[in-house]
Parts: sequence; structure tokens; C-alpha cells
Amino acid sequence: MTGDVDVVFVLLALGGALWGALTGALVPRAAYRLSVPPDDTWRGECPEGHPLGGWLGLARCGHGHRYGPRTAVVTAATAAVCAALALTTGARPELGAWLLLAPFGVLLTVVDFGVHRLPDVLTLPLAGAALALLGGAALLPEHGGSWTGALYGAPALAGAYFVLFLINPNGMGFGDVKLALALGAALGWYGWGVLLIGTFAGFLLASLYGIALVAARRAGRKTAIPFGPFLLGGAFVGVLLGAYTA
Repeated sequence: MTGDVDVVFVLLALGGALWGALTGALVPRAAYRLSVPPDDTWRGECPEGHPLGGWLGLARCGHGHRYGPRTAVVTAATAAVCAALALTTGARPELGAWLLLAPFGVLLTVVDFGVHRLPDVLTLPLAGAALALLGGAALLPEHGGSWTGALYGAPALAGAYFVLFLINPNGMGFGDVKLALALGAALGWYGWGVLLIGTFAGFLLASLYGIALVAARRAGRKTAIPFGPFLLGGAFVGVLLGAYTA
């Protein structure tokens, strides 16, 4: 019996990794198009000036020119994230939600690191998708969380971040507040304890990153850093913990 369970988890991890690799290969193209300053239109041409034509596809224009972040790195990262989610969640219905949402989290991470921006075209639909997908998971047997917790967690975390935004707009952008709707839903699915742990983990990761930059003399104490990737990283830690203990 134990051997059968081990096989199932291995297959889930391999399936998650494969899904992550396939979707991660599509991230660089979208990341390149979205990585523009606020109020600028999305990029429609490759660095050589050739039209891109669409959002889906590999980061290579019709003339063979590559662009955007390194596909191999992004693909490997997305595969690792999805494999970890599959391994910890197991064959529960919410795994489908995590695997569908994870590539967009990687995409937001890449864009925010690149231009310090979390586009509304991603953050707001992501929140709606998280609640809808988790709502569907809650209708299926053997789910490991609570849709009510997700529903309450979304505005709770966004409200807390909004207060921080009002206190210090330079420390937290309004894009982070919008992103918190999706993160609050994901963390709230596993309860208030996981919500608090995932939130704390995000602030801890951001602090460690800032300290590392200062120690390496690549930034000062007042240097702005992208906060979104660390909020996403903290939420990832929280979801893994919640899934493992559910």
C-alpha cells in the first residue's frame, strides 16, 4: 500500500513538473511584452523591430530573434514550483487551482523584478480566477481547504496591505494591494494560521533580499525593491505548508 502511495506522489510530481515546464516556456514572451513602465503600451515588437503578433508562444519572433528573460531559467523555475505544489498537495482537487495559478505567479515575479510593476491585467483577473477555481475545488470531495476561508482571506489581506500602502506608499505599491486579493484567497483556503505564516514569510524574504543587496553594496537603505516577488514567494511557502498539513 505504501509503495502505491509513493508511486502516486512521484507521478503527481512528474506531472506537475511537466506542466510547469510547458507553461513556463510561454512565460518569457508574455513577460517581455508586459515589462514596460506605467502608462506605456505593451510591447508589440521584438528588440530588432519585428512584430510579435500575439501573447502565446515562445520568446522568438518570426525572424528567429530571441528576446525577454532566459527561457531555460524561467521554465526550470516554473517546473520546480509546480512539482513542489503537486508533491505537497497530492491528489486533492485544489491542486488543479494551484497548477493553473502558478505560471501567472512566475510571470508576475519576472515582470516585477524587471520593471517594478504588477500589471492590473494580471493581478485583478488572478484574484477572480483564484476564488472561482477554489470555489470549484470546494464542490469536489476530499478537498483540503475552505472556500469561505479563501473568500474572507482575499479582502482581509488586501485590506491590511492597503493600510500599509496608506502609511508608506514608497514601501508598498498599490499593485501589491491588488495582488494581495489573489494571495489572500490562496492562503485563506488553508486557514488564518497559514494566511499569517505566508504573509510573514513574504516580508521576511523581502527583508533578507534587501539586507543582501545592502551588504553587497548594490543598494542603499532607501533603495526601492520590487515587493511582489517576495509576497508571491511567501504565499508559495504558506500554500506548501497548508497543503502538507491539510
